[in-house]
Amino acid sequence: MRRRIITYGGYFEAFLQTLSEKEVRKLDYIISLLETEDRLPVRFIKFIRDGLYELRMEYNSNIYRVFFIFDEGQIVVLFNGFQKKSQKTPTNEIEKALKIKEAYYADKQSSNR
Repeated sequence: MRRRIITYGGYFEAFLQTLSEKEVRKLDYIISLLETEDRLPVRFIKFIRDGLYELRMEYNSNIYRVFFIFDEGQIVVLFNGFQKKSQKTPTNEIEKALKIKEAYYADKQSSNR
């Protein structure tokens, strides 16, 4: 299986700018698994709600999350990412990702007319 990975809104690219070269390499590895594997262990991916998932990465005792959705079963759209500093995923980060998801589908719908 091969999924197409795209990003939306520049949020993911902005997040990448905050990472070190080694962190980016590890994230690239996890994304390549998402691209090619049918199923990934929960240490890499977790369902949040409303079709929203988080890509999970740990590096040098830092925890990072990147929100994404599956679109039409194949395309994976990457949204905002952040460094996690508490046990629970911050609600404001989830809300931000859900707003980005709404904007993505609105843009997609308007470009399909």
